[in-house]
Amino acid sequence: MNAQEETLPGADSDPQVPAHRGDPLAEQRAMARTAAVVDRGHRGVIAVTGEDRLSWLHLLLTQHVSELPADTGTEALVLDINGRVLHHMVVAHTRDTVYLDTEPGDVPELLAYLQKMVFWSKVEPRDATDELAVLSVVGPATADVLAAAGIEVPESHGALALPDGGVVRRMPWPGPDAADLLIPRDALSAWWERLVAAGARPAGVMAFEALRVEALRPRLHVDTDDRTIPHEVGWIGSAVHLTKGCYRGQETVARVANLGRPPRRLVLLHLDGGDERLPVPGDPVVRDGRPVGRVGTVALHHELGPVALALVKRSVPVDAELLAGVDDRIAPAAIDPSSVPSEDDTPPPGRAAQIRSGLRG
Repeated sequence: MNAQEETLPGADSDPQVPAHRGDPLAEQRAMARTAAVVDRGHRGVIAVTGEDRLSWLHLLLTQHVSELPADTGTEALVLDINGRVLHHMVVAHTRDTVYLDTEPGDVPELLAYLQKMVFWSKVEPRDATDELAVLSVVGPATADVLAAAGIEVPESHGALALPDGGVVRRMPWPGPDAADLLIPRDALSAWWERLVAAGARPAGVMAFEALRVEALRPRLHVDTDDRTIPHEVGWIGSAVHLTKGCYRGQETVARVANLGRPPRRLVLLHLDGGDERLPVPGDPVVRDGRPVGRVGTVALHHELGPVALALVKRSVPVDAELLAGVDDRIAPAAIDPSSVPSEDDTPPPGRAAQIRSGLRG
């Protein structure tokens, strides 16, 4: 890595795969305007087979999957008993298999938990990381690239088996249109060349991460800490089904949804770092000398400039003057108002019921 690369945020965040293919900002522009392909082969993959696979996963995951149709994708979490996020996964159900792809290095712990919970269910979870690698196509021309590569294009959130093994899954992020391909690992180079020939620009994970930051999509371990609950980072809905029960940590999920609001929220920070080094994940966000949050993913965006995701206390005003980072990587920071959803004074459903009950009493 040369000196210029060392100044680029995120250049060393995923050392197992290429950070960029020569021009990370041009790669971002391709993702925003046409399409680009990214090697995300460092992600872990678990395959779950067996006739009880859906009903069994339904008891363990935060998402409603007991009746997940074939050829469908979604997201899900595994929580601890206190509702804190332990694992995040993207799900694809095709033919007789459910595929769970997750953060690099997380498969051993997640698989051990799944295997411990098998009991008498007719399921067989296994580590498929050595079998399948993830390639992501991102951009408004994603469907055109897939079609030109001879791949059947799934509908939104759809997942289809590939003829020679693996899955193509349509995704709504990091851009408005994208697709993940879980392809045989020994055919990774051939698939890469096929997608590039079909019109996708070669790109690295820095471009993917920058668009993910813009889309306010969190990444486990980077944008979360050991206290994070799903409500704080926007995983309610996309990865958590509020009306299903029967999973570990469900009580916390329901209590926060019905009785209150989470103590922190995920926001987009604009950083004014100048020529200095920028903050790194885990650095504090400070207001008036007091820590009020933590920095998550930091990226150099092709339009927004230096930006970061951050978990900050809900009480921090949108217009607060903040500092992000420590030592020689402190940067003035400002919350992007569009990243903070408007909140009215209407109490959550459970709190409203308590108020009505108190009035009647």
